[in-house]
Amino acid sequence: MTRLHTTFITRLGAVGAALLFSSASWAAVQNITAVFVPDPANPMVNKFTNTTPITGHCGTQPAFCAGWGLFSLLTTLTFSANGPIVANNEMRQGAMFKVPSQWRQVQVTHIRTGEQETVEMRIAALGGWHELGASASQISGGGNHNNVWVGGWWARDALPCIRTNDQSATGTGFSYFWRIPEGDGTCVKQARYQVPNLRYTSIHLAYELRTPNPLGMSSGEYQGSLTYTVGPRMDFDMGDVMMPNDSALTFNFSLSVEHTLKVELPPGGTRIELLPQGGWQAWLNQGRKPARLFRDQTFNISASSRFKMQMLCERVSGDTCALKNNTDNHEVPLDVSVSLPHGLNRPDGAAVDRQPLLLSGVGTEVFQPGFYVNRRPGTLHFEVKKEHADQMISRGGTTYSGQVTVIWDSEL
Repeated sequence: MTRLHTTFITRLGAVGAALLFSSASWAAVQNITAVFVPDPANPMVNKFTNTTPITGHCGTQPAFCAGWGLFSLLTTLTFSANGPIVANNEMRQGAMFKVPSQWRQVQVTHIRTGEQETVEMRIAALGGWHELGASASQISGGGNHNNVWVGGWWARDALPCIRTNDQSATGTGFSYFWRIPEGDGTCVKQARYQVPNLRYTSIHLAYELRTPNPLGMSSGEYQGSLTYTVGPRMDFDMGDVMMPNDSALTFNFSLSVEHTLKVELPPGGTRIELLPQGGWQAWLNQGRKPARLFRDQTFNISASSRFKMQMLCERVSGDTCALKNNTDNHEVPLDVSVSLPHGLNRPDGAAVDRQPLLLSGVGTEVFQPGFYVNRRPGTLHFEVKKEHADQMISRGGTTYSGQVTVIWDSEL
């Protein structure tokens, strides 16, 4: 009878601390946070969750924003006219809106390892509150907001900007929120009458995000920043009359990855007994030498991160471990291999089936989840081949033993 004592270790990278951002006085700053935590109830959903507090339009119209995949922020930006808006104004001399509605890329960097990933963002809607500087009735000679602007009141379409259903008004001001299709150009509200002192006292922005695949990222925090310029002929261009209170708008990104890597063995699963196929009866009763000595030990693995596997040996034989006879110190090599469940693959996408575990680590440098694997069974295979099993049996009733440490490690 042979016994093998084994030790199993899983190692998961530590999650970094939360990030703190500082801003210069000349730039408006918005922080955007997102987190990935694998969900056992939805293992096929492997996306970041936007954890940025919702302010602005999406706070009052969550269903609308969810339907379009939008998140909104109430910014600190304001705009004030540097003079009256004249009747039938030229485009750049009045209420003009040009925002960065195309996708922009920003590199986010792991604060500990320096790994980089790409986040994409676009401004997808614009809204807030505008003030005329006088009542709509005074401006239009007895009319209302519907008379002040070509095309009707402020909240209506300013194509290509598309109105939504949220609006409110006072005698001097009107709320609005316009959805902006990707890459579309300039939106304009032309004045019918002279507007004495146009101001945008709040600016709501809604944005869309494209985040990287978290299954290919390391645990921890990723940081990056994207700065838009604000002012005439800049990224946020409100024409030549409406002047901003800030010259830039910076978005700070913090992406937190909280992976799972957990291995569970059944009770007694760390004590391995190698046996012939069908047990020892064929040898004891018929003298038939076994073709090999082996044991397959199952385990359950939960993994959302890349990981590697390594092996350490109490006794070494070449690139693998050895078992030692405690009577005459004879040693034989022990072959160890691993099979992983569906969803945990080699870098080329192939399944992991009886992949040898070697002291050199060759062949087990990285396994990649295609989706979050939650408590799926895998197998460690332990085997002494026939030629070495024959040597063991020729020494009669004795015991071979040794210790193997198997490591699952997300620190690549």
